Amino acid sequence: MPAIKFDTRTVLIVIAVYGLVAYLLLPTLWRRHERLPNLSERPLITRTGADIPGDPMNVGMIGSKEDLIHAFAAAGWQPADSITLRSSIAIGISVVLRRPDPDAPVSSLYYEHRKQDLAFEREVGKSADQRHHVRFWQLADKDETGRDIWLGAATFDRGVGFSHDTGQITHHIDGDLDVERAFLIGTLEEAKRLADQFFVAGIGPTVNGRNGGGDRYFTDGRIAFGVLTADATSSGLNPPKSPAP
Repeated sequence: MPAIKFDTRTVLIVIAVYGLVAYLLLPTLWRRHERLPNLSERPLITRTGADIPGDPMNVGMIGSKEDLIHAFAAAGWQPADSITLRSSIAIGISVVLRRPDPDAPVSSLYYEHRKQDLAFEREVGKSADQRHHVRFWQLADKDETGRDIWLGAATFDRGVGFSHDTGQITHHIDGDLDVERAFLIGTLEEAKRLADQFFVAGIGPTVNGRNGGGDRYFTDGRIAFGVLTADATSSGLNPPKSPAP
C-alpha cells in the first residue's frame, strides 16, 4: 500500500480549515441554533440564604408576569404565601395534623443575589408534607420576540425533615428532577397554556448533585422552556391573587 504524502502547504491548509470550523463556524452556528444563547453565560444554580448551592434551574417560561400567573392558575397550581409567623404556623399544623394548606409558603432561594419573584405549588395528599413546587426569577433579557424570560427551579417535596447540612427544619426533595420538570410542563400543556416548547442547555448531566438541604439529585441537565399562549390573560379566568415574592 503506497504511503500517503502530505506537503507543508496541504498540512497548513488542513490546520487552517480545522481552526475556522472548530473555533469560528461551529460556535457561531451553535449560538444561532440555541434558542436562548445568553443563558449559557449565566450560572444556573440557585443559592440559599447561607450561600449554599440550592436547586438547579430546570424549567423556564416565555411570557409576561400576568401570562405566568394565569397559566399556572389554569393548570391547577396555587401561588405560595410569603413566609410569616402565621403562614409558618399554618404549614406546621398542616403537616402535623394532616390538614390541607394549598398555598403554604416556600423557603426563599436566591439567583444572582435576588430571591424568587414568583412561586407556585400543588399539594399531593392531605397536607403540605408532599407537594410539587416551583420558584421563578424574571430575567432582564427578552427573547427574540421581546417577551419576558423566566428561569425556574421545579422540585417535588417528598416530606418534611431536618437539613442534612444545617439541621434546620426543611422539605426534602425527590432526587429525579427530570420527572418533576416533565410533570410541570405536562400540567400546562394539558391546560392548553403552551404555544410552544423547547429545551436549552442547563447545568449539564448530573448524577450526584446536592441542594441546600443536603438532598441528592440527578438530571440530564436541560432546561425545559414553555412559551405561554398569548391569550393566557384573556381567557375569562378570575384573576388569581398575586403570588407573594
